[in-house]
Amino acid sequence: WCPPSAEVRLAVSHCFQTLSKSTDSKDIPAALQKLNSYLDEGPESPTTSVHRAEFRRTHFTRSLQFLVNNIQADWFHKLTATQRTELWDSLFLRGPPEQALLVLMEGIGQLSLSSGLDHLVNITEKFLQSGRLTDLLWSYCLETAPSDSPQLRETLLGRIVALPDLTANRLHPNNKPLFLPQQYYPLLAAEMLTALDRTCQALKDGTDCSLTFMAQTLGKVCIQGHSTVVLAVLVPHLSMCTCSDMVWQRICWKLLENVPQRWMDSVLTGLVEAVRGPDALGRIIGNLVLTNKKAQFVITHKLLLLQYKYETQTLRVVLGYLAADRDRRPLLIQVLRSLSQAWANPSAVKHTPVEQQLYVSKALLLSVALLKDSELLELRSELLQCLLGGMQSHLDSSVLRIRRMGMVVGECLSSRMDISGTKLKFEYDQDEETQELLSLITHTTVFYSCSDDELTPYDMSGDQEISQASPPRYIRDCLETLISSEDPVRVELSLKAAEGLVRRNVFATKEISVQLTKVLLHMEDKYSIKSFVALRQSTMVAIVVTDCIPVTQYLTTEFYSLNYSLRQRLDILEVLALAAQELSKPTSNKSRPPITAVADLTPYPGDNPVHWRQIVEKRIQSKTKRLSKGATQTPAVASPNRYAPVAGHFFFPLLSNYDKPQVTFDLLGSDHLVLGRLIHTLGLFMHLAVNAPIAAQMGRALLDFVWAVRYHVDQTVRRGVLFAVCAVFISMPSQNLLVDLSDQLFETRSWLADVAEEDPDADCRSLAVQSLVLLDKSLKKQLQDPQAPSLESGS
Repeated sequence: WCPPSAEVRLAVSHCFQTLSKSTDSKDIPAALQKLNSYLDEGPESPTTSVHRAEFRRTHFTRSLQFLVNNIQADWFHKLTATQRTELWDSLFLRGPPEQALLVLMEGIGQLSLSSGLDHLVNITEKFLQSGRLTDLLWSYCLETAPSDSPQLRETLLGRIVALPDLTANRLHPNNKPLFLPQQYYPLLAAEMLTALDRTCQALKDGTDCSLTFMAQTLGKVCIQGHSTVVLAVLVPHLSMCTCSDMVWQRICWKLLENVPQRWMDSVLTGLVEAVRGPDALGRIIGNLVLTNKKAQFVITHKLLLLQYKYETQTLRVVLGYLAADRDRRPLLIQVLRSLSQAWANPSAVKHTPVEQQLYVSKALLLSVALLKDSELLELRSELLQCLLGGMQSHLDSSVLRIRRMGMVVGECLSSRMDISGTKLKFEYDQDEETQELLSLITHTTVFYSCSDDELTPYDMSGDQEISQASPPRYIRDCLETLISSEDPVRVELSLKAAEGLVRRNVFATKEISVQLTKVLLHMEDKYSIKSFVALRQSTMVAIVVTDCIPVTQYLTTEFYSLNYSLRQRLDILEVLALAAQELSKPTSNKSRPPITAVADLTPYPGDNPVHWRQIVEKRIQSKTKRLSKGATQTPAVASPNRYAPVAGHFFFPLLSNYDKPQVTFDLLGSDHLVLGRLIHTLGLFMHLAVNAPIAAQMGRALLDFVWAVRYHVDQTVRRGVLFAVCAVFISMPSQNLLVDLSDQLFETRSWLADVAEEDPDADCRSLAVQSLVLLDKSLKKQLQDPQAPSLESGS
């Protein structure tokens, strides 16, 4: 008597010997047929079930490896096409699928480019097309697959998940389309669904199943970056099946529970993005956040507070999922507390990107909107504390978006809490961002009945106001009216006429320029004059341009004087900046249109980082040489630069006294908004001084000034510093950079490189990169042509 294991071993060894040594063409098909007989099922099989089980368990992998190792043998090439398909290929397509896949992938990795490799590739393609991946997954669901070691299972998972990478590395550029990621991963997802369908039916029939391997496959696919493609196939089917079938819900819950902890993050993140709504997410993952600490961390913390790349719909799904079940609502309260603390944190307002602050604001409003009245009453004091502290931090920011964000969230929170029947209301310009924030907490529409809006308004657009006063004809009369008159009409007419009178009467203006500037600087809009700010500012700019040195000296001195508000100090900087820009432009014989034609002021460039980048990029383009054979352009008419001779009067007085705090003004302390705009204004003066003899001296002084505040906590100040550095590199001649700043260049370049990589503000990173480009261009130019004449000597 011979045990079954020995019988099978002897028979398989005999087949191997026959295939290796036999010269009879009839022996080869017979040996292959004998190996195939161990895979035949049913009563007509020539082998017993015991023999078949022993072959599958012990000898199947060895047989396939023998065939692969002999794929170049003579006996293989003597087989007909039909014999290869029925006797050779079938061994790979009928036996245990996990063993077949491992041998196929091992063979593809080892064989050199040859017809044998092509044949293995074709068999692997048939393996995928014939549903063998489903058989593989299903065998692990039924736990009929042979018991394997953790190392072998990890290897199998790696081969399944990384099949496109493995084949691409080996077969490129002759890879099969089915092996490409865009085809393979949807196929894998479809095979997983088929296996899950079989699992559902088996459970209904009373058969126990395991989803451990399926969960591991899902986790491995997601962690390797293919969650979007795979879940796009899985989620719609799971969402539909779980609507009315509790068995499917149990399958999904068990599937997610069995995902290894190290891969849970990727799976949940992909699911949250793939589902259509919170109800679908709840049906698929159940109360996983209550039983799995990693899932709770991802849902309640990572997706809401650590990352901010997701769409608003993702926030709706996450928070709606927490609010949808009574057992999960305590987590919603916990999340709300964390969000309110993060939103009100002054350090976070200063140091985190604006995009992340917007993300947290959206999550906070959505959370508050989902609260029940009883929960809101319980959390009222905490939310009130968040409201007061958070609004203060946001309104103190120098960034317009952050201030506006604080206003909108403050309005929404006060409206939701209904504090003493009073609601906060701010004035701000609405854009898409603010409208979206407002919509997150608005669930009811207020309808007004018997409204005056239903009445058709009378058209009064053509009416003109009749006035008996006439505008002044002399600049001195204008000044007297602005000083002493209490008549709103006369004041408005004088203010509207002032700029034109200044520009037309130069000599008369110079007699009273400083006095008129002082009056305008202290003037308030007592009569609600239309476009008051624009009229006042344009007149002051005209005065600076007309009588430059005395008025500039007055304004730069007053900037550091006592008893001025921050608004007035900002007005001084804006007037000087606009005047410098006008002086730097070529004069024209054509009459200049008055600035008063512009009804609203252009936003200050410090609020719009794009403005800075455009200046720098335009300058880089102007320094780039291009050869062209196009039509010759008419040269521009030369005109004197009125700014260059007076640049120092604009620039150097503002660099004095900046480090001396006063009673109402601390430039290096709390008044960082003014500091940021001062640095930007100085950078603008530097930029406009290009080709001026004093540019090198200004550049050295500006770098010394900004170097002390280059690591300022406020991003507006850091943007101003980087803009100023760009201006220095643009305006200083290349040889001056090397000679005058040689000791600072290396340290400056190192600092810029750090900012370009690590600064939390995207605009700071962009400006740092542009500064590096400008510095490298200047140094390269000077090193290539050190004898080139400077712009200074040629002026």
